[in-house]
Amino acid sequence: MKDLILAINPGSTSTKVSLYNQEEVATQTIRHTTHEIGQYNGVVDQKEFRKQVILKFLKEEGYTPDQLRAVVGRGGLLKPIPGGTYLVNESMLRDLKEEKYNTHASNLGAILAHEIAVLADVDAYIVDPVVVDELIDLARVSGLKGIERRSVVHALNQKAVARKVLEEKGKAYTESNVIVAHLGGGASIAAHENGKMIDVVNGLDGEGPFTPERTGGLPLFDFAKMIINEKLDMTEIKRRLAGKGGVNSYVNEIDLRRVIERINQGDSEAELVLEAMTYQIAKAIGEMATVLKGKVDLIILTGGATYGQFVVDHIKERVSWIAPVEVKPGEMEMDALFEGVTRVLDGEEEAKHY
Repeated sequence: MKDLILAINPGSTSTKVSLYNQEEVATQTIRHTTHEIGQYNGVVDQKEFRKQVILKFLKEEGYTPDQLRAVVGRGGLLKPIPGGTYLVNESMLRDLKEEKYNTHASNLGAILAHEIAVLADVDAYIVDPVVVDELIDLARVSGLKGIERRSVVHALNQKAVARKVLEEKGKAYTESNVIVAHLGGGASIAAHENGKMIDVVNGLDGEGPFTPERTGGLPLFDFAKMIINEKLDMTEIKRRLAGKGGVNSYVNEIDLRRVIERINQGDSEAELVLEAMTYQIAKAIGEMATVLKGKVDLIILTGGATYGQFVVDHIKERVSWIAPVEVKPGEMEMDALFEGVTRVLDGEEEAKHY
């Protein structure tokens, strides 16, 4: 009987998979080492490796693809689109495989969902991809005519966590001002005003703080010189900015758990670099506070990096004067994926088309 929904969430260092019926049946976060990921030239090249990991998960849990009712993946870098649940189609797959709008681990979400859905003979979906665009016009102006700022953000988790935390506090997401910082292998920080993300710190485009594997904003002239002097092509530029950048470029490690272990063992360089990362994250949160004109009800820290107390403590030290800080380690993306698809399958809303 086809009664299960498989949710797939590819991260930079992990593949999270969850099975649902009316509720969660099984879930697993499969960690990938730097060596496993490093043997591939790019994100899309990891498709078959991650597909086999997912099929192994299903088999170990005692299920087969023909028991699936639908497959849903985390949305990737697509053209700017409204929020909602989308059917995966050929146009979407083409843009993701060609990395038309940049590269990111989330690009594999729809690709992997499609691969598994073909085996199951069901539809594949994405929900609230990272390109959900609710920016105000002021936020789009970059400072150089011909280049416009984009909204690329962990929209799925940003919105799900904001709704959940505010609900717990008896407040409505659509009537609140919050700053959400999703901190993982990459980071996105957004100002949410009455239910809309009116401005974001778009780490994928090189804005904001550096992260475990991303450079964030760099001194532009120096990076331009590096590109010219080392004759870097676009593929290598992307690798430097996302993958070989950030904490990884300093201490050759993207897993913050191992970085914190090194700090606890007395590694002063690792400590300086990780504290510098939290320093830059705090600055970006302050930037979003000005977007909301200082009227901030809550600051929410979420994502895998917030499991590290070192990270949380150093950020809170610098931003808690702005508004109360709530920490939700990890993310709610899997439940949000399941709920988005369920609304479509149950006829509560129609699937959108890319």
